Amino acid sequence: MRRVLTERRAFFRTLLPILTMILFMIGGCGGSPPPSIQQKAKPSLPKKTELAKVVEKKEAEKEEAEYTYNPAGKPDPFKPFLQLTPIREPSRAPLTPLQKYEISQLKLVAIISSPEGNIAMVEDSAGKGYFLKKGTLIGKNDGKVTKILKDKVIVEEVYLDVFGQTKTHEISILLHRMEEGGES
Repeated sequence: MRRVLTERRAFFRTLLPILTMILFMIGGCGGSPPPSIQQKAKPSLPKKTELAKVVEKKEAEKEEAEYTYNPAGKPDPFKPFLQLTPIREPSRAPLTPLQKYEISQLKLVAIISSPEGNIAMVEDSAGKGYFLKKGTLIGKNDGKVTKILKDKVIVEEVYLDVFGQTKTHEISILLHRMEEGGES
């Protein structure tokens, strides 16, 4: 019994401040503003017919102001920002075996120095070898061998950037040196 009484007292202790606050809020809401504020706050309302015209105008504007998206001249937001697009000229000539590989799939295994110019040898993943001279077409992105140095081959790819400008990208294929005692 004593426990029930203490629980009821605790309930009323929490309820009493809440009820007091509600009464003060209700008491503060009643009454009207002083006459000076009442006169200033009362704007002149338009007649019902004018009000109906204004509402009809706003509804008509809402119907006309429906937004439609026009993608003309805007970039596609779902395409990558930096996309290297190779420039391909339509050609009837079949692709050489070197043009069917990505440059990263080829391994530079030898460079031969000669008075006419250096010649390089690359291997594909199957171990098949190909000779490169200056001007040889290589890679899927229309790459072209521009330089054959004593330790690397430089391939240049031409592509269009996002803004439609022609850019060149140089790729170096480094010579893999054989270490003592076996292959690298």
